[in-house]
Amino acid sequence: MRRVRYYTYGDPEVLTVEDADIPEPGPGQVLVRATAIGANFVDTRLRRGPASGPIFARPLPGKLTGDVVGTVEAVGPGVAAETPAGLLGRRVATLSEDAFAEYVVADVDWLAEVPEALDEGAASMLPVGGATALGALRAGRLVPGETVLVHAAAGGIGHLAVQLAKVLGAGRVIATAAGPAKLAFALDHGADVAIDYSEDDWPDQVRRAAPGGVDVILDSIGGQTLLRGLDLQAPWGRTVLYGVASGDFSAIPVTSLFTLRSVVGFSLLAWRAADAEAARRDVADLTEHFAAGRLRTTVHARLPLDDPAAAHRMFEDRAHLGRILLLP
Repeated sequence: MRRVRYYTYGDPEVLTVEDADIPEPGPGQVLVRATAIGANFVDTRLRRGPASGPIFARPLPGKLTGDVVGTVEAVGPGVAAETPAGLLGRRVATLSEDAFAEYVVADVDWLAEVPEALDEGAASMLPVGGATALGALRAGRLVPGETVLVHAAAGGIGHLAVQLAKVLGAGRVIATAAGPAKLAFALDHGADVAIDYSEDDWPDQVRRAAPGGVDVILDSIGGQTLLRGLDLQAPWGRTVLYGVASGDFSAIPVTSLFTLRSVVGFSLLAWRAADAEAARRDVADLTEHFAAGRLRTTVHARLPLDDPAAAHRMFEDRAHLGRILLLP
């Protein structure tokens, strides 16, 4: 089979397509033949290694994470006994730490069943992207009628967070993105207001859109975006930080929280560890929302597995709207 590795840190061109044996599923695992792989921005940081900061340090050779959609080809020890012949041939989606490959192994506990009616873009959002957007909103304790600010609203997770905020009853959703195309994209996906955060006065624009302050902020950027956003919170406002795409790990001044503001971090892996059943219910809820047409995923590009560098260049150029898929 074909898979992607990188043996040195650096630009997208370090990504190498190579031949490898098809992996064997271990206990509690299945083998999935991939039909589509959703790429993740975080891998552009991991691929650059120490230059991205200590939190992104990973050993070489490097693998790429992703959301794999495909069919179950084989099951590992113990799986068949639990679900006799029930998984073989079934369409599923899963997060993989070694996703850019024609075949991947996955833990059976975290497989998301994919209805045949769901397209590959929607299916690829079930295990991680959609679950992160929904989990972050839950971590923000969104109450119907409240105002929500979603940063990076044209990205794979952001454009779902905008829609999910509306589904959960947000009174107003303010989206930030960079450039006219991304602002239009956010509005098309349900945002009430779209603001260009590449403009220095973007916080003033948010204040005009929400004079009483913002109740919930979803932030995957961190750094100065996070710090400037604290002043936009309404009393008892909440910021949910679920990524640091800026690479800026500036500390939050404690005194900025004294005016009834709060910041909480969100990680899907931590959510699964803390409350596995609730995390599974989130995936089931997402599947229902997609099937009912309340959510839609826009696929920006479908690229061959042989050209993983093209996906990373799109991420780093901030050129994509929605999801980027690799097709084996």
